[in-house]
Order: sequence, then C-alpha cells, then structure tokens
Amino acid sequence: MYGAYSAVRSGTAEWQGASGIADVDSGRPTTPQMEHRIGSITKTFTAVGVLQQVRKGHIELDAPIGRYLPELVPGERGRTITVRMLLNHTSGIGDHAGAIFATADSIEGNRFHQFDPRELARLGLKAEPLGKPGQAHHYSNTNFVLAGLLLQKVTGKSPEAYITEHVIRKAGLRHTYFPRSAYLTGPHSKMYEAAYGGFNPPRDFSVYNLSWAGTAGSLVSTMADLNRFYRALLGGELLAPAQLRQMKTTVPTEDRTLRYGLGLFRLQLPCGEFWGHNGLVLGAETWSMSSADGRRQMSLGFNLTRHQKLDGNGHPETGPIDVAMGAHIGQALCGKSDSRLPGLTDPNPPHSPLVAPQERPLPAPRR
Repeated sequence: MYGAYSAVRSGTAEWQGASGIADVDSGRPTTPQMEHRIGSITKTFTAVGVLQQVRKGHIELDAPIGRYLPELVPGERGRTITVRMLLNHTSGIGDHAGAIFATADSIEGNRFHQFDPRELARLGLKAEPLGKPGQAHHYSNTNFVLAGLLLQKVTGKSPEAYITEHVIRKAGLRHTYFPRSAYLTGPHSKMYEAAYGGFNPPRDFSVYNLSWAGTAGSLVSTMADLNRFYRALLGGELLAPAQLRQMKTTVPTEDRTLRYGLGLFRLQLPCGEFWGHNGLVLGAETWSMSSADGRRQMSLGFNLTRHQKLDGNGHPETGPIDVAMGAHIGQALCGKSDSRLPGLTDPNPPHSPLVAPQERPLPAPRR
C-alpha cells in the first residue's frame, strides 16, 4: 500500500494518523488532513438532500419516480419504481458505469470527459435490468444519478449546489466539496490504480473528471470531515426523526453482515452495529463507519486501489494489505486488532461494505 490516512473517535477522544507516501515519484509523505475522493459515500449526502425535501412535503418516498421525472422514466417503469427504491437500490435499474467503461481504452479516454447526468440516467435505464422493481437489492449508480435529478426538479437548483448549502454546510464541514473540474484544489495525495496488475506500475488517476459519477460518487472530503458528517447525521442534526428512521429502514443484501437503508448501510460486527458507507473510484478507496450514538467512529482512505493479485478463477485474493486494514478497523471500532472480523479482509465478497459493490472489475488495460 502506498499511503493511507485515518481519523478515529472514541467518545470525546480523537485520533488522526497517516502512513506512507502521497507521491511515488517525489516521496512526499501522506498527512492525516489530506483531501480524498470519497466515491459512493456521496450517496449518503444525496439521500439526506432528498429526505430533507420529503420532510418539506415536496417529495413522497413511495411515490413513483415517473411523477417527478416522466420524461426520463416513462411508462411502466415510471409507474412502478418509487423514490424509495432508488435510494435503497431495489429499483432494478442497470448501472450506467458498465456502458461508460466498457472497453480498456475508455478508462483513459473518459479522463476529461464531461457527462450530462441525463445522459447517464438514459444509459442506466437502457442497460439490462438488474431485477424487477422492489424485488431485491441490486446496487446501481444510476439510482443516485436519478436521485440528484429529482433534487434538481423539486428545488430548482443543481443538486450539487443544494447538497453543498443544505447538507455539507449544515453539517459544519469545511473540507468537503464537489470538484468543478478534473483537478482537486486542496492538499491531496495522488491516487493510483493497479487494476489487479493490469496497470504495472499502477497509474495515477488523481486528475479525473468524476462527472460520470455525479451525485452517486464525485465528492471530495477528509477523514475528519466524514466522521463529523456521520455524527451530525446520526445525531439528528441534518434530518428530522421521521426521515432519519426512514433512512435507517433497511433491506437485506447478498452479504449477511450488511443491510442497506436509504443511501446508508448497517454493518453488524461482533462488537455492535455500525452505520456508514464506503466508496471506490479509480485510485481512491474510502470506508466510513459510526456507531448509532456517534461515540465510536472510523474513517479510512487509501491511495492504491485493486492492489490484490487474482487467483486462477480471476478473483482477488486476500493479502497482507487486507489483513492490516482489517486489523486497523477492528482496533478502531471494536477496540481490538482482530483482522478476522466478518467482512474486513475478503477483498471482493458480494456487496461487502468494505469493497465498493458498484465497481465491476475493470476491463483489462493495454500496457
């Protein structure tokens, strides 16, 4: 692992630390305050924005999405898929990422491409459905692109502007933002993608236009900001009690240790129940988890992704890096360095909370 940074909280005690390097060429070290692409943790922020509008009566959770976005989701789908199904990934809508990153060349080719969210929504809706509406949990980034377009429809603002004003600022976050270009503006690490050995050496993707992820995965934050965000959310600072209860109403996933609410997952560990999300984009992976009372928290970011080796069947193998990360998380959340905690070391289990389920294996890059 090139570099990692983490923020941990236990009651009123806080710790921040970093290890390794932020730039393999210069040897520049990582620091605990580095800004980092947090990927799908963005989904929690987007869900909070939608639920704030539910509180105001502008959105109904169990209303069909076709009521709000008839031009994008017409016909039977528009009548049967509800807002709630988007937020808990039971809509069955396919993932637009599969179309965008269908070839090896597209990974590099989309580095500076600006995607329109409506284009993304249409690609996801055109993709092979993952299931029937309401039938089961099937993770798809397109659900949260549509959630962002829903926010825009009812507020009259871009979803990024609304979330910045009513979620990020309301939570008191000072280093969390939607980037306006492919470049990050604050102190940050370079972000390296190994593609399970397909990029050798790993390639730097710290400069990348995340418009393909939008309100599903483009936010930048720090580990301390993430702890503050989930503490504010679970403490009732961002949502009224009724909407927070809805957010924490979960459905089962393929991973028995994980249940998914509305842009929020619940992870059951031997030492208790934790809430949060994870994220994975090219070169940057993040985990953020918090006890329900906000007294025990852990956020961890690292700058080398898909670092594992593949076995004979093409599946990632657990290695020393995974074990070390499991030990860190076990120490942070449960007070003991137990890398055998469920879900903490398997690099690619179905819907593991610690390996972003939205990310399909990358197509083999050309060397």
